[in-house]
Amino acid sequence: MAQSDNFWWYITLSGPAGMEDVLSSAAENSGCIGSMVTNHGESVDVQVYYRANRDLGGWLAVLRPFLEPWKDVTVSDMGKVENRAWNTEWMDAFPPLNVGKKLVVMAPWHLGEQEKGRIPVVIYPGSAFGTGYHQSTQAVLILLERWLRPGDTVADIGCGSAVLSIAALKLGASMAYARDLDPSAVSEAVRNTMELNGIDSAKLEIGVGNLLKGFDHKVDLLLANILFEPNMAMLPDVAGVLNDGGRAVFSGLVVEEGEKFKKELEKNGLRLIDEVRLDEWCGIAVEKI
Repeated sequence: MAQSDNFWWYITLSGPAGMEDVLSSAAENSGCIGSMVTNHGESVDVQVYYRANRDLGGWLAVLRPFLEPWKDVTVSDMGKVENRAWNTEWMDAFPPLNVGKKLVVMAPWHLGEQEKGRIPVVIYPGSAFGTGYHQSTQAVLILLERWLRPGDTVADIGCGSAVLSIAALKLGASMAYARDLDPSAVSEAVRNTMELNGIDSAKLEIGVGNLLKGFDHKVDLLLANILFEPNMAMLPDVAGVLNDGGRAVFSGLVVEEGEKFKKELEKNGLRLIDEVRLDEWCGIAVEKI
């Protein structure tokens, strides 16, 4: 299905009240182009929108693994939305967003509107995963700015649109290795993001991969904006890919999950060095012991 087709798919997720952020994060990780939250008192619906470049069953297969930790979440509806200019309608929904002291996340049609001195990280909202506007992504960017050292080599695990790799390279990293389980993110969205940001392809190695399985590089800084379960699954392998003095930043965790995650650090050769909380989400920075 060509990108120019004038429809997109939707999948509606339903769950108990209070799960808005969890459902929205799962939607964003699955490669959606947007979502809409509707509260119904004791329950909440999140309608998730996908491009027409694959069939609806394919998008459902991508989404389901991100819902597995949440047994009380159901898919209540799905279908097609016809004949609306999606990208035009969403342009005003992505104004430049200042993050930390140095960065600004922005859509390409807003280039030139950033504050003087801010480093633009340009993301097209139709890309696979990651507009940079979700609190979990912002938490990683804040910690990245604090803990990246000039010349660091970086791993971006579960990279989606590669917003973290792009930011790291613009902040002075020498090399970034970006991996994602979704081949569409690797083949399309990441490369689009590289072009938007003028990144030298020699400095960003992109590949399909499942967390750190088969990852054969040593890095100074690992970044992972993924959900609780994959973060936990990857944790035993993190220290092994870090150089001496290496650091890692994890996000995609609600605060309660972050507390559980921190209890597992030392037994996996890591110690807490920093933390950022934005609403119900937290980012955690660690260093190799």
